[in-house]
Amino acid sequence: MAHGATGKGNDQVRFELGCYALKPDIKIIAPWREWPFKSRQSLIEYAQKHGIPVTATKDKPYSTDRNALHISYEGGILEDPWTEPTDDMWTLMVSPERAPDKPRYVEVAYENGNPVSIDGIAMTPYELLNKMNSIAGANAVGRIDIVENRYVGIKSRGVYETPGGTALHAAHRAVESITMDREVLHLRDSLISKYAEMVYYGYWFSPERLALQKFIDETQTNVSGTARLKLYKGSCYVVGRKSPVSLYDAGLATFEEEDVYDQADAAGFIKLNALRLKNARINR
Repeated sequence: MAHGATGKGNDQVRFELGCYALKPDIKIIAPWREWPFKSRQSLIEYAQKHGIPVTATKDKPYSTDRNALHISYEGGILEDPWTEPTDDMWTLMVSPERAPDKPRYVEVAYENGNPVSIDGIAMTPYELLNKMNSIAGANAVGRIDIVENRYVGIKSRGVYETPGGTALHAAHRAVESITMDREVLHLRDSLISKYAEMVYYGYWFSPERLALQKFIDETQTNVSGTARLKLYKGSCYVVGRKSPVSLYDAGLATFEEEDVYDQADAAGFIKLNALRLKNARINR
């Protein structure tokens, strides 16, 4: 397997750990680590000399990675974490200043935790992500500028465009909020950073990630419903959510008159939970 990742980044780790997990005897070829290239500029010059088409230029020497979910940019002026990215760098989305003056409402439906339709139109996962990239990107949603901590120990500034993923994440969390049990949701959320770390460091095929995935999948069995989003000049607001299996009970939640919940019961509940706090104060 050959890859073009540098010897400084996380991509080399992800590529190679994945390959070794699937084929332990695989041979890895990494030109950045083996050939005499010392900089991105030397690579650009080599590509120009041999007629190899690349998007990077001397004026825009960015390291750009793109897939269906997002585009990332590193290098060039971005190596100074104080410098703002130029507007001509972006690909998937407009700047907030050039976004429409009218908000865009969009409804995303989920079944068992997976998005299945936009505004009532069923789509394949790829079609749905592309559609949401177009909708959210046109409204400047999904741009982030961060300094990361690479696995090899280097801090790196990266700029990302993830319009569709940002909107779908907000919609997913909205449907989860009315369909997931509180404690299951809290437990899942406590594991998010660990799961993300596994993926970021390249342990997608590790036994711990595979085991954790079974729990994550189980938490999504009841996550079915629809979220309504309001996209406006870089912001993504959840303005509605509904589900045929919702755990939300308007009769319990209302501030108006009802006969379901005896508010006097809360006094005993609070006193029991206050016992240890009172005891700690008394015995100081």
